[in-house]
Amino acid sequence: MAIWVCDNCGFTKEWRCKPKKCSSCEWMNFSKKEESCGCVWCGCKK
Repeated sequence: MAIWVCDNCGFTKEWRCKPKKCSSCEWMNFSKKEESCGCVWCGCKK
């Protein structure tokens, strides 16, 4: 999974694919911040 950040308001979302629209401000451009391991137990970011 990847962590996506809205280029307009900074809202972050962890998702596999790039979001189409920000749920906070409706902006349509995201940047990939980092990859995570996808582990729901440890919360690590690998």
